[in-house]
Amino acid sequence: MSSERLTALLDEYAELEKRLADPGLHTDQNTARRVGRRYAELVPLHKAAGELEQARADLAAARELAAEDPTFAAETEAIAATLPALEERLAELLIPRDPHDAKDVIVEIKAGEGGEESALFAGDLLRMYTRYAERHGWVTEVIDAQDSDLGGVKDVSLAIKTRGVPDGGNGVWSRLKWEGGVHRVQRVPVTESQGRIHTSAAGVLVLPEAEDVDVTIDPNELRIDVFRSSGPGGQSVNTTDSAVRITHVPTGIVVSCQNEKSQLQNREQAMRILRARLLAAAQEQADAAASDARKAQVRTMDRSERIRTYNFPQNRITDHRIGYTAYNLDLTLAGELDGVLDALADADRTARLAGGTDLARR
Repeated sequence: MSSERLTALLDEYAELEKRLADPGLHTDQNTARRVGRRYAELVPLHKAAGELEQARADLAAARELAAEDPTFAAETEAIAATLPALEERLAELLIPRDPHDAKDVIVEIKAGEGGEESALFAGDLLRMYTRYAERHGWVTEVIDAQDSDLGGVKDVSLAIKTRGVPDGGNGVWSRLKWEGGVHRVQRVPVTESQGRIHTSAAGVLVLPEAEDVDVTIDPNELRIDVFRSSGPGGQSVNTTDSAVRITHVPTGIVVSCQNEKSQLQNREQAMRILRARLLAAAQEQADAAASDARKAQVRTMDRSERIRTYNFPQNRITDHRIGYTAYNLDLTLAGELDGVLDALADADRTARLAGGTDLARR
């Protein structure tokens, strides 16, 4: 356990506590939100350090009493028995955490190979994440979507936010950051007349939503085009050029939005997605610079290996990264994702305690 790191973090906690008590901080809501989130991240550490310090003080006092009166020996042993768990908890909290854990996210879901069946499955994933968010009291917002003819989605961007400052600094990213990758489905499509099981896939991209201070975008480096919105099958749904396509010239990142009725609203939504993608790209570069052996979280739909399979005939969900299998696919798609997400969080915690790379960046 690094005493220097613990001291530094407790000093930071005390400083943040002072800043939050200053009414002047709250005149800038963005700054107040960032300070509040960082403070919330350090609350569990402060509490664990205090509990360990109190237990050690109680043990010292019990030992003094036991030296004079042997009847206190049992109490001394009981207090001593609590120390290992408290020390382990504090050591875990001292491991550098993902800097994005407190952030909200943008989830992008894209239908892959498989035609209409893939689009229907992408719609299933959209509902799964939306229902999971509802279970946790989070707020969801469809930023942009392209529907398919049979009620699925070809491409959708979904913002998921916590209400206020997340407890312990555990925002939406801390739970959904492992969802990025290829999700495979095995089932009989509604378009299949022979009852044969087909395999198709959809890609999921999870991005921490960036704030203005996270990335700097030079307006001169943007190419903005406007076009007419269209619905399923190319059917026009808007008679004005309200849809917006933004190209970030230095990186070649292209973002399009057409959900809103006004060009200004679509531009604002497209900029949200662009900031998130630029933040993700910057994180990948930082990861690569830190270690050539480290693989950043996959942030592209071109990934060949699947991360999870949803098998309808067996009502089975399998996460291939950690060997997790459960036969509750129906409940999972209804938003009960905590089983697989808890297993991923446990695997990530084990890897970090062992000094390895966190699961989301492998």
